[in-house]
Amino acid sequence: MEGTIIKGIGGFYYVKTEIETIECKPRGKFRYDGLTPIVGDRVRISIEGGKGVIEEIFERSSELIRPLVSNVTQAFVVFAAKNPDINKDLLNRFLVLCEYNNIKANVCLNKIDLCSEEELRKFKEGLNNIGYELIPINAKEGYGLEKLNQKLKNNVTVLCGPSGAGKSTLLNKLTGKTLMETGEVSKKVGRGKHTTRHSELIEIEHGFIVDTPGFSNIDITFIDEYELQNCFPEFKDFNGKCKFSSCVHNKEPKCAVKEAVEGNKISELRYDFYIKTLEEIQRGKKRKW
Repeated sequence: MEGTIIKGIGGFYYVKTEIETIECKPRGKFRYDGLTPIVGDRVRISIEGGKGVIEEIFERSSELIRPLVSNVTQAFVVFAAKNPDINKDLLNRFLVLCEYNNIKANVCLNKIDLCSEEELRKFKEGLNNIGYELIPINAKEGYGLEKLNQKLKNNVTVLCGPSGAGKSTLLNKLTGKTLMETGEVSKKVGRGKHTTRHSELIEIEHGFIVDTPGFSNIDITFIDEYELQNCFPEFKDFNGKCKFSSCVHNKEPKCAVKEAVEGNKISELRYDFYIKTLEEIQRGKKRKW
């Protein structure tokens, strides 16, 4: 039989097949091959003595480290309009991570009752200009969730974003169940309590959804300095048009991306974030040497 690993606890993996969910142990060969089954894996299993055994792990289309989950096809990147305020640097990091892993990013702006129509318009316009859709929602009231439900079909969707943005509330609303605890935003530090405990695929709308722990920062400096430019959709029309084929759009002369920034075709703020990240990657590379 074939199926999908929806949960892993203490060396046991729960595989959902077309018929039922079966508790399985992996073959010892995976340990020798340095391959560990993870949530999201498509697998082939057999039954021996009434027990499930994972025989094969199929090739992964994507693999995230935090949460440790494979074959994700899209992300709901959840940020709150206020309380806590939007950290645009962190938002950019999530977007870059999605692009690097070939995951479609949908930016969900929660708590929209806390912002003005003009603030919402500007934020939506800024995202549209760099190639992303903004979905305004109010998870607590259920506003905007119909559109998200439509996007869940035939996808493995990951919820990501900072603590306090309302991811657990959103997950509970989408599933119609209290699957994850919700925590109030700490007034002292301006972020939510870390309420999510583990990763688990939940079947919904002919697809799967997985929640992630909230966190205040993510590291993207593992990305190669030459690959980073491919994680910015707005650079696409200009990559490869520079004077030098090895151009990383920083200090090189006759750079098409820099000219696009000067001509207001690329956001200066996004370009500044790109340079900041590029320099972090290059500094890390030097330290390794």
